[in-house]
Amino acid sequence: MSFTYEAVGATRENLAACPPGFHPLHVRTRIGEGREVFHRAAEAVLTWELHRALGVGIDATADRAAPGVDVTVTLAGLIKAPCRIVWTAEESRRAGWAYGTLTGHPESGEEAFVVDRTGDGTVWLTVAAFSKPAKWYARAGGAAARGLQHAYARRCGAVLRRLCADAEPEF
Repeated sequence: MSFTYEAVGATRENLAACPPGFHPLHVRTRIGEGREVFHRAAEAVLTWELHRALGVGIDATADRAAPGVDVTVTLAGLIKAPCRIVWTAEESRRAGWAYGTLTGHPESGEEAFVVDRTGDGTVWLTVAAFSKPAKWYARAGGAAARGLQHAYARRCGAVLRRLCADAEPEF
């Protein structure tokens, strides 16, 4: 399967990247504070734990995000969304990945899930994407479909915060 958009990897250096004709999404959520919270959040994102805790189906060709790993996200047991990891980051203060849409996905574009720890020790999750409808039902959904994407991104932050609640805020 091939990617359904040209700007593959655009979110790596600029989470706010949005090619012409695509709709941007950028949601940043405070997760907690400290090294342990960062490490716990990073592992949850890199190993699909966050997505599984959200209740979406994840079928991945590897247990951990890595470039080239194929992932099929299943929503409500009905909608299958094939993607491929285009980049990952595992740094001392930043961890995450982005996947790009493949043929058969209801949308066309890229979505990134990045955990970072700022200088004051605060841990954040940023969900950033650019997308446009690829299937008729995504086009028919219009603004409502974009609203659901924003709600999903906000829910990612809430669920990750809950997953990290037991981590000690060690600085």
